[in-house]
Amino acid sequence: MAASDLEKALRPTFYFIGVTTSKSSIMRVFPQWMKYLNFNDVQIRGIDCLLHDDPQRYRDIVSFIKNDPLSLGGLVTTHKMDLLAAAAEYFEYLDPYAELLGEISSISKRFGQLRGHAKDPITSGLAMEAFIPQSHWRHTGAELCILGAGGSSLALSCYIMKQKNRDEWPSRIVVTNRSRPRLDHMRQIHEVINPGIPVEYVYAPEPAINDRIVNGLRPGSLVVNATGLGKDQEGSPLTDDALFPDHGIVWEFNYRGNLVFLDQAKTQKEKESLTIEDGWIYFIHGWTRVISEVLNVEIPTSGPVFDDLCRIASEYR
Repeated sequence: MAASDLEKALRPTFYFIGVTTSKSSIMRVFPQWMKYLNFNDVQIRGIDCLLHDDPQRYRDIVSFIKNDPLSLGGLVTTHKMDLLAAAAEYFEYLDPYAELLGEISSISKRFGQLRGHAKDPITSGLAMEAFIPQSHWRHTGAELCILGAGGSSLALSCYIMKQKNRDEWPSRIVVTNRSRPRLDHMRQIHEVINPGIPVEYVYAPEPAINDRIVNGLRPGSLVVNATGLGKDQEGSPLTDDALFPDHGIVWEFNYRGNLVFLDQAKTQKEKESLTIEDGWIYFIHGWTRVISEVLNVEIPTSGPVFDDLCRIASEYR
């Protein structure tokens, strides 16, 4: 959908701003969730943008949502930082995380305002807590390795730095990225919020550099693919020479696509006693938090209703 094709909504509409939105499970899941939540009249519409699209493209989309009466808001993925950088002037309210991180994942309307929220520091934390054993960091002395320094990476580190107690910190965080500006941006944010966790920022234009970082991690460490490789672009941030840490935890932020990183971990699962997670629970939390904001409806993060939403989603995965 091009910006010139944005059409006035004829019924309440929730937008999904991404790259290949038609391929996402949410296009099948969303209508079923709306039935369950008694919002039968709300539809979802995908808006695809190129990676790092023309700033005018983002401004056109945000302006359209702001001014169209039945356009309720929506979820932003991949373009969180670029969209806000291009269209910040259209928002009357940004939440503290959006202000801090320079990104938004949620666009909503309330009190006559267009509102932007950065939900990833919340949703990434909820997703991580779903599979990280209690007291894991304190008992193992493990490290956190985040491959990629984009918005989701920054959000996860932000969650740990702002929400977790000292005895729940990894012993070290190491972040790698193919370009320096994102690393520099993350470093600047961390200088404001880091309560004392050792952090290393590694410029890694070649996958072999990521290999060396992963190969040197302590047992039990968490390795995250937050690069987008495997979904938005083909490939993995690692080569097949990478060796995951003994009893490590491997987290692929994506749940769909050609997930080479996930396949690499699976080949070492038994030998290294790995715990492997894809991005499915992150997907659930990410969407339910934004839907809750846009529709102004309370959606719990655990319990029977959340379990029902997970069950419904799994049927259409």
